[in-house]
Amino acid sequence: MRILLWIGVAVLALGILSFFVPLPHDQRHSVRIGDERFSVEKHEHERVQPVVGVTLVVVGAALMIAGGRSR
Repeated sequence: MRILLWIGVAVLALGILSFFVPLPHDQRHSVRIGDERFSVEKHEHERVQPVVGVTLVVVGAALMIAGGRSR
């Protein structure tokens, strides 16, 4: 079950990165009046909710423990 260990490492790394790396998010709103089009673009960088990051860390650690014990 070595594959569980590596999947756990990957999930744990994603969980740790989710606390520090913001994800880009773009929104575009437009209105058409006659032949004219008016639009507004909004660029934001949002972080993942802390609950998601903690869940990824816990699941990654559990997978690493399960993969290491079955050896």
